[in-house]
Amino acid sequence: MARETFSPLPLITTKRDGGTLAADEIRALVDAYTRGDVPDYQMSAFLMAAFLRGMDAREASALTESMLYSGTVLDLRDLPGIKVDKHSTGGVGDKVSLVLAPLVAACGVPVPMISGRGLGHTGGTLDKLEAIPGFRTDLDIDAYRQQLADLGVVMIGQTAEIAPADRKLYALRDVTGTVEFIPFIAASIMSKKLAEGIDALVLDVKVGQGAFMKEEADARALAEALVGIGEQFGKKTVAWMTSMDAPLGYGIGNWPETAEAIRCLRGADVPDLMAVTYQLAGEMIWLGGEADSPEAGVEKAQAAIASGAAFEKFVALAEAQGGDPAALHDPDAREGAAPVAAVTAPDDAHGYVAGLDAFQLGRAAVTLGAGRLRKEDGVDPTAGFTLHKKPGDPIAPGDLLAEIHTRKQGEILTFQQAVQAAYRYSEARPEVPPLLRARYTEGQWENAP
Repeated sequence: MARETFSPLPLITTKRDGGTLAADEIRALVDAYTRGDVPDYQMSAFLMAAFLRGMDAREASALTESMLYSGTVLDLRDLPGIKVDKHSTGGVGDKVSLVLAPLVAACGVPVPMISGRGLGHTGGTLDKLEAIPGFRTDLDIDAYRQQLADLGVVMIGQTAEIAPADRKLYALRDVTGTVEFIPFIAASIMSKKLAEGIDALVLDVKVGQGAFMKEEADARALAEALVGIGEQFGKKTVAWMTSMDAPLGYGIGNWPETAEAIRCLRGADVPDLMAVTYQLAGEMIWLGGEADSPEAGVEKAQAAIASGAAFEKFVALAEAQGGDPAALHDPDAREGAAPVAAVTAPDDAHGYVAGLDAFQLGRAAVTLGAGRLRKEDGVDPTAGFTLHKKPGDPIAPGDLLAEIHTRKQGEILTFQQAVQAAYRYSEARPEVPPLLRARYTEGQWENAP
């Protein structure tokens, strides 16, 4: 029997006129588009109508469910343990996942992590992992399951089976000006995370200059949408809203960030990076049933770093996925890792670093070769910056601000000027805002401790 032809026009006009769609209407639209029965121009019209007219929580949940069930939804119930993952909404220098996944796994909580690549000014976990020579993120589902069973942690990219509707819709949103819309963002994130087979989820919702959400009200709305969807699907979900005005840590770029993550796993103290990492780890360990509270989870995570168990787990993870362990034991020895130029403070730099524009540095890192402006672009795994001054640090003319890692030797002066322009100075020591702003779960916001 021939399949009945689906027409998206009534749904487009309903949304254009400010109406609300039923769950089965959204499901039919997403299914038809994923099959190829709805052309891009009509789906683009729907996306813009929804973007301009809005979607309520029920529509956002229906969109998530439709994208989730457009492909394989993994069932990991036969594997022992409470499976917990983490997702960040993206920022500059955000290498938390590289420390967090092996750290939480070392504390006994299975971590199945499906991550993405960098786009625009923010980096991607897959690009950072692949900066480790030989590291493979393209494992199939069977290998993903087996490694999680054997090792308790696996970090891969989105496979063809996972939420194929999301891949098609994201590509279309990217070229139609409909990316920055909370229902679309929430559905995209949660459809992939729910398909992983997780039991619980911790979210790091970034806010500030270097985040996609520049304003706190928008970050709060996104956190509420993400947690609401997770809880509606029966997953315990916690969100932390964290600051992203200045880069997180000192490394920006794939290998600079991976090398910094390795040093932190080996006990290096990078205060801002580890403050966020330990808080998220505490939540994951608590949700995974290996601690009685998030605070006890933080203590357990700190002990796993101090004992070396977290670093050992990361080495095992890298080796299982083809990574060269020599690069983990001596990050500075990796080919191309050495900086090629320095950036020093100008003559008017006196007193303290008052601010450091994460967005500007993220864009500069892309120009260096560390990121991509289009999904098909390649990256230079060793390109980036190593910062030496952060907000609140004392400063004087000639002080070392940063080192540059790049193969683009002919553009060094341009990169130096970009870094200098990202810094602001003041005679008085500035008040550095808290990194951990607030926690949200079960419909309640709590201020950071």
